[in-house]
Amino acid sequence: MANTKSAKKKTRVIARRTEINKNRRSGMRTYIRKVEEAIASGDGNAARDALRAAEPQMMRASQKGVLHKKTASRKISRLTHQIAKISK
Repeated sequence: MANTKSAKKKTRVIARRTEINKNRRSGMRTYIRKVEEAIASGDGNAARDALRAAEPQMMRASQKGVLHKKTASRKISRLTHQIAKISK
């Protein structure tokens, strides 16, 4: 348990940031799930639109430190590749 005033404040800050990061991660996962559902249904146009909405969320999460930048890029790349396969 925190003893000093600064350590107590730091635990409050960490708790606040954890909530914010959870919300960002959850929102990002929701957008990714929408893309994956559109891919699974075979609808290329819906999947492309869903990816256009998901990409900024993923990059924002990476900028805020919720996700590593290369992880976000890799996920976007893989989703784009899957969409390209169903769009043919």
